[in-house]
Amino acid sequence: MPALLRTDIPGLPSPKVGKVREVYDLGDELLIVATDRISAFDVVMENGVPDKGRILNLMSAWWFERLQNVCPNHIIAVSDDEIQRRLPQEHPELSGRTTVARKCQPLTIECVARGYISGSLFKEYRAQGGTVHGLGLPDGLVDSDRLPEPIFTPATKAEEGHDENIDWNRAVDMVGLETAQTVRDWTLELYRRASEHAASVGLILADTKFEFGLTDDGIVWIDEALTPDSSRYWPMDQYKPGGAQPSYDKQFVRDYLETISWDKTPPGPRLPDEVVEKTRAKYVEAFELVTGQSFR
Repeated sequence: MPALLRTDIPGLPSPKVGKVREVYDLGDELLIVATDRISAFDVVMENGVPDKGRILNLMSAWWFERLQNVCPNHIIAVSDDEIQRRLPQEHPELSGRTTVARKCQPLTIECVARGYISGSLFKEYRAQGGTVHGLGLPDGLVDSDRLPEPIFTPATKAEEGHDENIDWNRAVDMVGLETAQTVRDWTLELYRRASEHAASVGLILADTKFEFGLTDDGIVWIDEALTPDSSRYWPMDQYKPGGAQPSYDKQFVRDYLETISWDKTPPGPRLPDEVVEKTRAKYVEAFELVTGQSFR
């Protein structure tokens, strides 16, 4: 089946379109569709990865259910029957890639848990040292080192470009002390439980990003849950600190883009079939390892 890059649901208002997801307003609920679009360097590519949206949606649903006793989440329904019941006509292309969710007001911060130092935080640590963002990290850490204990590193949400890591005080200024404490505690507990499960199937959950929103009933966990798009999963048997690690994500895409003459601005180029196929295989492997289910 070809990649689903856009949705069209006659009878519903036009969706809010993100890099991957398209969100339809159903009045009291949201219909969230995960497409097969893929982005790198904050630019969406011309073509997508078949089934990527289904993998993200089904993996999120699995984690939301598994961790529902940590904190409430936005899920109302994920079954195809429940989805189709809310549509003006049948849309088989939405099977497996759609969630009905509660409406909420998203918090203005993203909540990142890190058990290992990598990516943007390692770059900042290398430039500023252990005092970066008031984290009090030890000296001498190398890329991908395990941290003494998991840490909470909030970030701003960028409409375009990269999110910005911020310190605790700025997060409190943005969402208030009580809310910041709640989402910090939930973030670290979600990470703790998820990383324990990942380790049991031979994976390191290096870091992951959560989002939360406000409802009339309080704060809920929203967006996606511990997918290869929002998390760094590394194979435990290949872990070697001191550099970048093999990972279950879109590394094949990034590696390919570094070999061509593209200035990393829109529009994104078309990905070769081999890159698409290898990326799809990584997403499928991550889903099957984490959930213990066969992807079909």
